[in-house]
Amino acid sequence: MKATDLSIQDRIKLLTGKETFTTQDLDGKLKSYVLEDGPHGVKGLGENKRATALPCLQNLGNSWSLESAKLMGQVIAEECILNNVDVILAPGVNIKRVPTCGRNFEYYSEDPLLSGLLAKSFIEAVQKKGIGATLKHFCANNREYARFTVSAEVDERTLREVYMKAFRIALDAKPWLVMCSYNPVNGWYASENRWLLKEVLRDELGFDGVIVSDWSAVHDRAKCLKATLDLEMPYEKRSQKNMEDALARGFITEDEINESCARILNLYDKIEANRQLRKVDTTVEERHDIAVKILEEGIVLLKNDDDILPLKTKCKIAVIGEISKKPEMYGGGSSSLEGFCEYKQKPLSELLSEFLPECDVKYYNAYNNIDFLGHKNREFLGKTAIKAAYESDLAIVCVGNNATVESECFDRENIKLPVIHEDILNRVCDVNKNVVVIVTAGSCIDMSGFKDRVKAIIYTGFGGEATNEALADILIGKVCPSGKLSETFINKMEDNPTCFSKGNNFVERYAEGVNVGYKYYAKNNIPVQFPFGYGLSYAKFEYSDLKIEKKGEAEYLISYNVKNISDVAAKEISQVYVRDVFAMVDVPSLSLAAFAKTEIKAGETKRISHLLDKNVFEYYSTVKKDWYIENGYFEILIGASSQDIRLSERINIELDEDGQNTKYDDLFINIF
Repeated sequence: MKATDLSIQDRIKLLTGKETFTTQDLDGKLKSYVLEDGPHGVKGLGENKRATALPCLQNLGNSWSLESAKLMGQVIAEECILNNVDVILAPGVNIKRVPTCGRNFEYYSEDPLLSGLLAKSFIEAVQKKGIGATLKHFCANNREYARFTVSAEVDERTLREVYMKAFRIALDAKPWLVMCSYNPVNGWYASENRWLLKEVLRDELGFDGVIVSDWSAVHDRAKCLKATLDLEMPYEKRSQKNMEDALARGFITEDEINESCARILNLYDKIEANRQLRKVDTTVEERHDIAVKILEEGIVLLKNDDDILPLKTKCKIAVIGEISKKPEMYGGGSSSLEGFCEYKQKPLSELLSEFLPECDVKYYNAYNNIDFLGHKNREFLGKTAIKAAYESDLAIVCVGNNATVESECFDRENIKLPVIHEDILNRVCDVNKNVVVIVTAGSCIDMSGFKDRVKAIIYTGFGGEATNEALADILIGKVCPSGKLSETFINKMEDNPTCFSKGNNFVERYAEGVNVGYKYYAKNNIPVQFPFGYGLSYAKFEYSDLKIEKKGEAEYLISYNVKNISDVAAKEISQVYVRDVFAMVDVPSLSLAAFAKTEIKAGETKRISHLLDKNVFEYYSTVKKDWYIENGYFEILIGASSQDIRLSERINIELDEDGQNTKYDDLFINIF
């Protein structure tokens, strides 16, 4: 069907959803389609109410695994098929600029390259199964505080290099939809921002699919049409009259309506044309096993003094904390799977007892979740737990946040653990020197109050229904931990420039520019708890023999060895960073350029290669209105984290001098 086959009233009606999660059927003239949340599990709508609670996208970020992203996309797509969902409202690639952002658990990373590549793999896997993916939220939605009203004031270079870059990379997967954000960007609502949606997203980045609003992000439907937003969600009664009046006075044209209608009808056709790809290849049990595998890749070992992990046999273990019995699976908001996930996890103590029959493992509550936030002055259940910790060889204490602390619609007040949790943990440390702490949270946590008192720290994130199984596998050594942080864990909120700078309720200036996350801390020499890219393993790795081969004017093949020098088979995430040594603009001290997650047997050496193209050396020139590489020295840095650089070498890029800006060195030579 063509747009012009419909009456103008029907065409206008088509541009707004039918109900909360369904598209218009125009009173039976068309088929209605279902769009549904979310990024880590489908909210069941069909006969199969059971949704797999997958690890949150933060865990996928910490996995640095494109294979895990594909597996998650496959599971999401198959459960869309089972629940008669046509489009999944995922993935979200918003940058973790603000450590306290309530929605950080739904996003991958503070780095746009890592975010973009993981999202690309996720989208490809979803759409391979005939389900549409929705890349979101475009753009600069980086905190939940006043997200409907406060304008993100961001200079163009920062927008393109940081907040648009993940979208630019993920768009290679050709998602069927892109969702706009709630907030204004540089004074104009994203939904009405023609420069953002038409000139950049469509004309420059080449997106030709449907732009959908975030739910209730539309303020003036006609202005959104001018910006080329196609589909308003959910249904809004006032929009029909708004559009009719705008058409009558000539503010919008019939051609503009037709163009948006054509894109929506093309989406309808795409859904039907790809229906033949809808095939469920996994069982409920297999999808659960995939969830476990994904989380095992993303759990991060942050500390392991005296090699206390993996757990040894023949010891007495106290497992403390209600989270160990009932893990917090996800944060709050639209992505919550409350009521849709029926899987019941085994308590961690039971799993450890099964795996370690020679150990005496017992569970102790220690705190009551009715007092989760520590706001009520009730006596907690710590006496028995602390006594048990004293009597045990080792204590595993499970602490963290839940959906009342980390959620869509609001930000965290701080990056501390709930008071009652940290208090219990420190009381346990008073009586036992062998303490392993398990931290469940959706983003950065300040661990300064206990970091130096415990032997080991494991960060699970919000792990979904796989939490305890994946955690047990790592604790006993069945799986070697391989996750690394996809965001920096700072020492205190004051170390981040955004935590206390929320603007004036009208506008927030992104004053740090391109130096976001680890780039900011490196640029300003600010110590951190755990750096971007950091994570321990039960294995040890040695890096050597960096080779760089020039393949083009600004294209280099780099290769290096990583050797597993332990007796444990493991995976290592090696990271490549680039530093522009002498730049004429403000550039980060280092930027992630490539990474690889490589499985390496005990004693084995693997040769790892990356082709670095012009994208990793360029910045966006607001003078040229284009991407630009400045001639000069660049350093290629190979590291186990952003602060653990093992190998380095420099290159000198020399492009056509006629396209280069004149530098001081050139003037100096001419004068003297």
